[in-house]
Amino acid sequence: MESAGENVPQENHTLVEFILLSFSELPDLQGFLFSVFLIIYVIILMGNGLIILITKVDSSLQTPMYFLLGNFSSLEICYVSVTVPRLLTDLCRENRNISILACAIQMYFFLVFGATECSILTAMAYDRYVAICNPLLYSLIMNNRLCIQMASVCWISGFPMYIGFTYQIFSLPFCGSNQLNHFFCDVLPVIMLACGDTFMIEMLIYVVAVVLVTIPFMLILGSYVKIISTILKLPSATGRAKAFSTCSCHLMVVALFFGSGIITYMRPKSTHSTGIDKFLSLFYTIVTPLFNPIIYCLRNKDVMVALKKFLLKWVRF
Repeated sequence: MESAGENVPQENHTLVEFILLSFSELPDLQGFLFSVFLIIYVIILMGNGLIILITKVDSSLQTPMYFLLGNFSSLEICYVSVTVPRLLTDLCRENRNISILACAIQMYFFLVFGATECSILTAMAYDRYVAICNPLLYSLIMNNRLCIQMASVCWISGFPMYIGFTYQIFSLPFCGSNQLNHFFCDVLPVIMLACGDTFMIEMLIYVVAVVLVTIPFMLILGSYVKIISTILKLPSATGRAKAFSTCSCHLMVVALFFGSGIITYMRPKSTHSTGIDKFLSLFYTIVTPLFNPIIYCLRNKDVMVALKKFLLKWVRF
């Protein structure tokens, strides 16, 4: 096998594009899948757009919690827009070629926005921790300056971090088939097309996953252990119910996003299969962003009240 790899060094460097197979194994369902993903994409844009709008215009939502929620919704729009428009385009055409550069750019922004989502969900957990465990100091700790700083760090920190990581992946030699059996340039499918020794880059993926996914998840988990412990000590049943209500939306979103991400990137290589990986990728790239505005609108009374007020104003207008 090694000698075969050594015979194709020129091919490795002349490879300038991949072919995204997307869902080509379902030729009769291309139109149906296009319609489904288009509807989901529009719902994600509209749902998150509404949340951004009402958190900006409604005075009752001018709090750190909803400031972070507005940032989170903005991020969700960016996150899905990295993959879904390309997926919709590929479902409508035969030529699904993507240049190595375009593939690298898509992967880079997908990783950046994914890391930013981990950070913002962690910041939202900290906000809930301070609100419930230190309510008397909440307005002092979660001031406007800290909120802006937290949001800025969440948005900016991922950009320089993934330049080297993406460069390392696309510095690998690619040989044999250039057919990428996925609907976007995700890390694991791209590495599967590489030849030679990929052990170091696979170890790097695990390190990055631990640092940027597992550690934020553990911080969130630790925050909620203290939050739940504090809530259970509240003397009033109404107070406990209200406290749980403010946290339940965030917990559901955390479980959806981190659960699918950890299963995808942290499970052993021997358990990977193209079908399962593609399904899991659909879950955390499209399904989770679809549920987020639904969860926050239907399970959050403040958002529902603000949304009704906003819609009534437009109807009267």
